[in-house]
Amino acid sequence: MAVALVATLAGCARFGDEDDPDDFGSAEATQQALYEDAQRSLGSGNYADSIVRLQRLEARFPFGAFAEQAQLELVYAHHMVADHDATQAAADRFIRLHPQHPKVDYAYYMRGLSSLAQDRGIFRRFLGTDISRRDITNIKQAFAYFNELVTEFLGSTYAKDARQRMIYIRNVLAAHELNVASYYLGRGALVAAANRARYVIENFSQTTAAPDALAVLIEANWQLGLDDAAHDALEVLALNFPDYHAFDQRGQLVLRKIIDNRERSWLNMVTFGLLGRPQAPPPLTIRQHSVASQSAS
Repeated sequence: MAVALVATLAGCARFGDEDDPDDFGSAEATQQALYEDAQRSLGSGNYADSIVRLQRLEARFPFGAFAEQAQLELVYAHHMVADHDATQAAADRFIRLHPQHPKVDYAYYMRGLSSLAQDRGIFRRFLGTDISRRDITNIKQAFAYFNELVTEFLGSTYAKDARQRMIYIRNVLAAHELNVASYYLGRGALVAAANRARYVIENFSQTTAAPDALAVLIEANWQLGLDDAAHDALEVLALNFPDYHAFDQRGQLVLRKIIDNRERSWLNMVTFGLLGRPQAPPPLTIRQHSVASQSAS
């Protein structure tokens, strides 16, 4: 009876295997079939289906000939369906399991790309919102991921693109810091504004935000009564950015002064600053030609 029972179960198992098209034939043939099916799904843009097939392939044959490739292609498939958390998890897993794999740099690259894409959603694309005015946590993380790639894999195929994206991210980070500095300046928090502007100048001197940061630093120092510091920053601005838009035709920098409430008229206050504005203060002046002559001497 025992022998008959075993024979019956074995026959059922074989019958079940033959009923499942994915289990038909040898293990090698099954791996090949699953992988080719996943490749067809990827090629046709059916990424959700490819994820299912790649996960099935990896689960059934974790040490098979296509397992590592399936893990790597899962990173790509998750990214293409905009599942950024799954993309980063898959990339982290591949890096952890295969740190010496010849294509591990791709996992590093896709990890940064996915982190960057998290802040480039549909609303930003269609509404044109400024990314520097939003939370920049993911942007910072993307920079760290790309920096790890270009540091660890100097000759990587993806290193050049990663460096270009890092330049873009640095401009976003600088613009974010400048927005904060401008906010503090508008609220009269002059020391905080000066510190933020100085941070931009010291850490993002090659970005597009640098001249505006210098202008904020000049104005904050000037309003704090630090005339020497204001003029030093103004000299740096004039030397490095002589065509800065706030310079007038005579080489003078026209600053906007934050008017204290005690100086505002009743009309100015009830119209929220639209009417009855006080006269603008005189500009902080530096002659560009005199700065040039001093630098030459």
